[in-house]
Amino acid sequence: MSARVRAGICLVLILLAFPAVVEAQGRGGRAAAPTGQTASSGTASNLQVQIDGVGAVSAPLQVVILMTLLSFVPAVLVMMTSFTRIAIVFHFLRQAIGTQEMPSNQMVVGLTLFLTAFIMAPTASRINDVAIQPAIAGQIDTTTALERAAPPLRDFMLKQTREADLALFVELSKMPRPATPAELSMRVVIPAFAISELKTGFQMGFFIFIPFLLVDLVVSTTLLSMGMLQLPPMMVSLPFKVLLFVMIDGWNLLVGSLVRSFL
Repeated sequence: MSARVRAGICLVLILLAFPAVVEAQGRGGRAAAPTGQTASSGTASNLQVQIDGVGAVSAPLQVVILMTLLSFVPAVLVMMTSFTRIAIVFHFLRQAIGTQEMPSNQMVVGLTLFLTAFIMAPTASRINDVAIQPAIAGQIDTTTALERAAPPLRDFMLKQTREADLALFVELSKMPRPATPAELSMRVVIPAFAISELKTGFQMGFFIFIPFLLVDLVVSTTLLSMGMLQLPPMMVSLPFKVLLFVMIDGWNLLVGSLVRSFL
């Protein structure tokens, strides 16, 4: 079970390092085979099983495995990076202003992806240096690469995770309380990080709503006092909210606050 957890955590690492490692293992397996040994059938030649049980997988089977793992990439991206918080904040911003389709979903997701890549760049660089490049060079095997890639990602998630959330999942997992954060299992860190990101995103969304809610209240009160009950307050308040957001350079302030919240 722990191997599956590590594989899910470092999926990107697997996608990058797996072909090179398997190819190196395949060369080693063929070199170790006796010279007089021949393939018994076409199926046996596609999958050569080594004595240690690791095995060398043929190229078509590699493609199948990689395509299967690729389906887990969205879950890894959403639950183990800064993507969740940024997406929640942008959703609250669009709801607070009242522009239901502007910016569009494609724009919001695109900006969220680029900000996620910017924020996660230091962590990805560390993983690349200690795990991906040595694995591609054949200096370490895939299991060792996964073990080396976990600590940088764990450090990033622990910086953004509340102690109460960590304590909750340690208690639910019935694990002994670890002496140091480095001893925490990733199956505890990942869900704790996810709910911490949800809470932080909702907190930031609440503070975004306040100034725009005040604009709505002022506009509604003004229209009511003037007896203009047939005019929708949203139609009048929308231009003022957009003007307010533009005049305070809202995108600069919002994106800057989001990025700094992860530093």
